Amino acid sequence: MDTKIIRKFNIIAIVCIIIFCITISPKVLQNDTYYTIKIGEHIVETKAVDMKDPFSWHEDLSYTYPHWLYDTGIYLVYNAGSSIATNLGLDAENGGMTAIYISTIVLASILGILIYRTNVKINNNYLVSFLLTLGVIYILRNFIAARAQLVSYILFTLEILFIEQFLRTKKKRYAVGLFIIATLIANCHAAVWYLFFILALPYIGEAVVIRLMESNLSYKLRRIIYNNKERRLEKKISIAKDEITKNKLTNQLEKIKGIIEELDKKIIKGTVAVKKMEEKSIKIKIERRPNIKWLILVLVICLFSGLITPQTSFEPYTHMIKLLSGNTTSNISEHLPIVLAESLDAMIVLIVLLALLIFTDTKVTLKDLFMISGLTMLMLMSRRQISILVLIGVYSLNKIIMDFIRKYDKQDTENKVLNHLVKPYGTLLTILLALLCGTYFYGSKGEQKYIDNSAYPVEASQFILDNLNVDNIRLYNHYNFGSYLLYKDIPVFIDSRCDLYSPEFNGKDIFTDAIDIANLSVYYEDKFEEYGVTHIITNSDSKLKMLLERDNNYTKIYEDDFFWIFQRNIGE
Repeated sequence: MDTKIIRKFNIIAIVCIIIFCITISPKVLQNDTYYTIKIGEHIVETKAVDMKDPFSWHEDLSYTYPHWLYDTGIYLVYNAGSSIATNLGLDAENGGMTAIYISTIVLASILGILIYRTNVKINNNYLVSFLLTLGVIYILRNFIAARAQLVSYILFTLEILFIEQFLRTKKKRYAVGLFIIATLIANCHAAVWYLFFILALPYIGEAVVIRLMESNLSYKLRRIIYNNKERRLEKKISIAKDEITKNKLTNQLEKIKGIIEELDKKIIKGTVAVKKMEEKSIKIKIERRPNIKWLILVLVICLFSGLITPQTSFEPYTHMIKLLSGNTTSNISEHLPIVLAESLDAMIVLIVLLALLIFTDTKVTLKDLFMISGLTMLMLMSRRQISILVLIGVYSLNKIIMDFIRKYDKQDTENKVLNHLVKPYGTLLTILLALLCGTYFYGSKGEQKYIDNSAYPVEASQFILDNLNVDNIRLYNHYNFGSYLLYKDIPVFIDSRCDLYSPEFNGKDIFTDAIDIANLSVYYEDKFEEYGVTHIITNSDSKLKMLLERDNNYTKIYEDDFFWIFQRNIGE
């Protein structure tokens, strides 16, 4: 294919990807972004990762700072935006949030470009790689936000690229790159550090299966046993004193030699059978990767990357184990098992994968089969893992599609289409189509504010700051908006750092108490008495609000369209 055509198409593809990423990047900030800003500010001001929580009014809570590096980076972005806005005479907070919004667009664009380039590098095609990249970005639209996971997606994409390039070339720079990626994940998003190694397992699993297939292990083990018997009999024959014993041992030796000859024939037949199986296999394609043993060595070295962190609790090694052993994941929607009937994106992805695997005669490598199967299992266990399935599974999907196309397309259709797309009319039409799609996805984002007043207590927080001494009150709040209160320097009962409030991390089950109070699974007064709560902020449509407004022990001191604040009347 002409390099000029490729270069022009790459430019078109990247421009369209950037347009797409700009239009789907959310403007309204998510819950986690608020505590991210404050944690980053705390780290910058203290110049340390102190392993203590400074934002909740609960005493002596340990905090492991699982994404301290990302938090610090986001705060620096926010601070830079605030400073620029202040210098221009604009609102500082709005300037900081604008900077975060821009950083999300930049990171989303980097992710999109990396997905495209990784597809091209691994599968050596351009048009299908471009279309699949747009599909991946579309499915990831609900996962793209100012959260640590966005950086993790970029690092996981680079991991797959570096693994593939290392297996092909064995160049040291890719091995070093893998270690750097593992170290960055350990510091940017320790909760998903384990995924770095899980994503490499399909390559190792493929090598193990091929090795077992080619080894004829059972026959070789039996041959070793009979070889030992042969040597022992030869030794006995050499020291035998009478002819009867010597003849008896000689007969046994001949039988064993016959068995060894049969085993040798079976080993040869087994090797031939493996080759015939490869040739006649309908679905499985054997792909040998000569540098796999070196990749395993690199991964073993990467296990030590979890130690290169300021955290003193070996957090990359233990964080996910603690989370999975607790009950927080069963109470947070994104961690719950997926319901396919409620997820159109997941259904479409599975239907496409199954259709290609079942209804085409395209062969799939063991690595791709293991990768797709493993990621699908992860997705079924946790709905948020659909992002990893599409992010990483797209390279296997691309390979299957291209094998099918190349098998039946004798006209080099891709080259012809690219020739038309790089011409002026093709380029103009493609960019216009991208802009039209972008306009549709962008919708009314220009009119949106960075903070959703219906989801976060913007006015209520200002009332608290103006009328209450935040150092002397103990405020009960709901899990969903605790991070915003924290962001406004109001000490919280709970926020979306669920690990902080679970017994696996601190020995206190504050998380369950907070959920039970909100769901009225316990008598609220008993829990408020236990914790010494003085004030309650709750949504205006919550069940808790309806009970408190009828309870003489509570006085409403604030209300707006979305939030109410109550004062608990505590006797002397």
